[in-house]
Amino acid sequence: MNVTAPMPSPVTARPLSGKVALVTGSTSGIGLGIARALAEAGADIVLNGFGDAKEIEITQEQIAAGFGVRANYSPADMTSPDSIAEMIVTTITQSGRLDILVNNAGIQHVAPLEQFPPQKWDQILAINLSSAFHTTRLALPAMRQNGFGRVINVASAHGLVASPFKAAYVAAKHGIVGLTKVTALETAEAGITCNAICPGYVYTPLVEAQIDGQAKAHGISRDQVIRDVLLAQQPSKRFASVEEIGALAVFLSSAAAASITGTALPVDGGWTAH
Repeated sequence: MNVTAPMPSPVTARPLSGKVALVTGSTSGIGLGIARALAEAGADIVLNGFGDAKEIEITQEQIAAGFGVRANYSPADMTSPDSIAEMIVTTITQSGRLDILVNNAGIQHVAPLEQFPPQKWDQILAINLSSAFHTTRLALPAMRQNGFGRVINVASAHGLVASPFKAAYVAAKHGIVGLTKVTALETAEAGITCNAICPGYVYTPLVEAQIDGQAKAHGISRDQVIRDVLLAQQPSKRFASVEEIGALAVFLSSAAAASITGTALPVDGGWTAH
């Protein structure tokens, strides 16, 4: 007897159809990987970040055509509460809703504490932490109104452990984990969840540039840089991929993750298991 497997239902195949997702810092790297994954799952996307206007336009067109969703873009500056507010208002006005908020925007600066530029501290705290407060506080009313919401904060393994010379980044990422827990508790009965993804090293164009730079600076091979410098604290000795981070974001956005809230989920190859 021949048995034909049933076709997957649209709900199964596109679990986020009809949802609207805003991803900050999504014109490249991890943020773009998350945006593409959410779009593939059926969500309309609002991109945000800096970059060449033409390249961003091409990215929008590729997402819209490739996944059959709407792809908008906001140039909002994550250091400006007013700019962030305008982005949230515009998103809700244009789309009528905001279901998934991914706070991914972030920058880094490395220096000893005594030499850490105060302006860099302020900038990193503004982009990596305060921006998530501003987006979340403004997005929650729309989520409460619809009885559904997913807030995903891209923290870092540095939201759970520290490394030297990264005072502002580590402080901000620890703060993001704390903000995640508070948001989860305050929305626990509203059909809204809030979780933090805590990646270790993820392979992106920026990391690729670091590999070449470190190899030249130290006179060692690419493989040595990857294994002994970048992945020294990552027991798996492999980079996570943006696709892996995107897949986790899709799962956390789905109905299957309705009871997962207030967590900090390491995607770090065992880094924080020490």
